[in-house]
Amino acid sequence: MKYGYWAPVFGGWLRNVEDERMKATWDYMSTLVRRSEDIGYDLTLIAELNMNDTKGRDAPTLDAWSTAAALAAVTDSIELMVAVRPNFHQPALFAKQSSNIDRISRGRLALNVVSSWWADEARQYGLQFDQHDDRYARTSEWLKVVEGLWSESRFSFEGQFYRAEDAINEPKPVRKPVIYAGGESEAAKAMITAQCDAYVMHGDAPDVIRDKIADMRARRERAGKPPMTYGMAAYAIVRDSEREAQAEVDRITDMKGKAPPGFDNFEQWLSGTQLERELKIQEYSVTNRGLRPRLIGTPEQIREKIAEYEDAGLDLLLLQMSPQAEEMERFSAQVMQTAPIRSYQRS
Repeated sequence: MKYGYWAPVFGGWLRNVEDERMKATWDYMSTLVRRSEDIGYDLTLIAELNMNDTKGRDAPTLDAWSTAAALAAVTDSIELMVAVRPNFHQPALFAKQSSNIDRISRGRLALNVVSSWWADEARQYGLQFDQHDDRYARTSEWLKVVEGLWSESRFSFEGQFYRAEDAINEPKPVRKPVIYAGGESEAAKAMITAQCDAYVMHGDAPDVIRDKIADMRARRERAGKPPMTYGMAAYAIVRDSEREAQAEVDRITDMKGKAPPGFDNFEQWLSGTQLERELKIQEYSVTNRGLRPRLIGTPEQIREKIAEYEDAGLDLLLLQMSPQAEEMERFSAQVMQTAPIRSYQRS
């Protein structure tokens, strides 16, 4: 299993806990990511939103791509999987920008291509917001332009959404960045099958993940495509006893009798997705269905659950924890067993 984690661009992952002791600042981010290389993490996912859907839209959030460029310069080994939303980036210019960041990182850039869901954000920034299936049609064209400029000396394209005429992109990436994407609709799966290298899923039980992986494997085989990498989001709580772990679950899922600042954003996200079953209100407390995998308990229990996911075909865990620096230390020491735990002293 490869271990990745969500970079804390929003200052936390818990919608019901106001202060998670992990502010959305460059100092916290750079310290965390550099330390993660030392304790065994393989990848960090840098989410892209211009407003904060976790702590409330008025709360600070770090820009994904300037943060990625800075991290590329101060890290050595970690893969930088950066989210990108096609309706926020002109593809030919993005191909140039991403090539440069990949060069700075010496070939460690990857993309997480996300078809936008937040209509209010697009409206506030004056950008196009497509209906569901049109988002994937746009994404498909967008990827053709980006990958064409990554690989060809001159590239031309004429499509419904984008065009390029004899465009030049030099220098090119060190290698073609891995393209990750997720989605549960037929339009999403068709696009991912045809054009992506890896499929990332929201958190779910091992049997559900097994079925999703089997479906995507069959689609790739029918399309004559090589095998994919499969990743899943999960929120991890490691404690010395089940009782302590459950107490932490109770703490982070308590809405305290009122809806937190980001609840309206969550309702908008639900209205724009096609989910297999209704999300419970408890799942609102942690993003990306992070509690469903139940990576909650003692180190031994969590290692057993991870083994179930490996057996299901999962290759990558994309972890969220809070407070992140302390909990990532605990997870690497007690679950991954890659480094001794380090205590944090806060001023």
